[in-house]
Amino acid sequence: MIPRRAALALPFLAGSARAASWPEKPVKLVIPFGAGGPIDGVGRLLAELLRERLGQPFVIDNRPGAGGSLGIRAVVQSPPDGSAFVLTSSSLASIPALYPSAGLDPRSAMTPVSLVADVPTALVVNAASELKDVPTLLRIARAQPGKLTYGSGGVGSSNHLSGALFAHVAGLDLTHVSYRGAAPAMTALYAGEIDMVFASTVETLPHVQAGRARLLGVTSAGRVPALPQVPAVAEWVPGYVALNWYAIAGPLGLPPEVAQRFAATLASLRGLPDVKARFAAAGTEPMLAGPAALRQRLDEEVPQWQRVTAAAGIKVE
Repeated sequence: MIPRRAALALPFLAGSARAASWPEKPVKLVIPFGAGGPIDGVGRLLAELLRERLGQPFVIDNRPGAGGSLGIRAVVQSPPDGSAFVLTSSSLASIPALYPSAGLDPRSAMTPVSLVADVPTALVVNAASELKDVPTLLRIARAQPGKLTYGSGGVGSSNHLSGALFAHVAGLDLTHVSYRGAAPAMTALYAGEIDMVFASTVETLPHVQAGRARLLGVTSAGRVPALPQVPAVAEWVPGYVALNWYAIAGPLGLPPEVAQRFAATLASLRGLPDVKARFAAAGTEPMLAGPAALRQRLDEEVPQWQRVTAAAGIKVE
C-alpha cells in the first residue's frame, strides 16, 4: 500500500514529469495570417529560439482566412497535448463579436499561454491632408458629419475596428471604406482617396519618412517610447485606446504544467538583445508576459469589441 503522503504527491510528480518531458515531438505554431508579414517574422524568430531551448522543432503553419478565425479554429480543435498552439494578433479578442456563432471565444475555448508583444498603432493621414492634427480632425468631423473617411483592410479587420472605436468614443460620424487587405487601404491613403487609416507604425513609418504620410497620434493610452514626439489620440479623446498585440494560446484542456513551461521559456527570451532588436524591426515591443497578462487583455477587450461592433452595426457573418 502506498503511504497517504506519497499518494497525495503523485499528481504533483506526474505533472512535473509531464512538464519536464514536454515537448516530446515537433510542435505546430499556427499563424492565422499569410507568410511574410510582421507577425510571421516574430513567429519564425520565436520558433528558432524555442527549438534551441526546448529541443524540438517549432513548425510555422500559416493558415490565413476569415479574419484569423480559420487558424484559431484549427488549434481549438487540436488535441490538448501541447502539439499545437496559435500565434495570433489582437483579432483573438474581436472574433467573438464578429463571428458569434463560431464558438471561438478565447476566454472559454482556449488556454492562454502568453501575451507576446504590443504593436504600436497610429492614426495616419496623407502628408498633404488638411487634417494637420487631431483637434483639426475633430473640428471638421463634427462640423460635417459623414464627410471624413477611414479605410481598412476589410470589414472586421483591426484597422476597421480601431476606426469604429475612435468614432464611437469621440462621438463622430465617419465613413468606413473597405479594401481587400491593409496594403490596398494604405495605397488609397497615399493616393488621396480616403482621409485616414489606423495602421501599425511598422507599416506607416517608412511612408512618413518618405514624406507621403503623417502620424496624427498613436492609439495607445500614452505616448510610445520609440515615438515620443507623436501624441496619443487619447490626449484629445479621453478613453480612446485601441491596442494591437500578439499572443500565444493553446486548446482548452492543455495541461497547466505544459502551459507554464511554455510561458516560462518565452519569458526567458525577453531580455535577449537579439529578441529586442528583431522585435523592434517588426515594429513591436516585446512583452512575453505569461498567461495572466493575456487573460486580463482578453477579459478587457472581448466585451469592448462586442459593444463597439453592436453600436456600429458591424457584421461579418
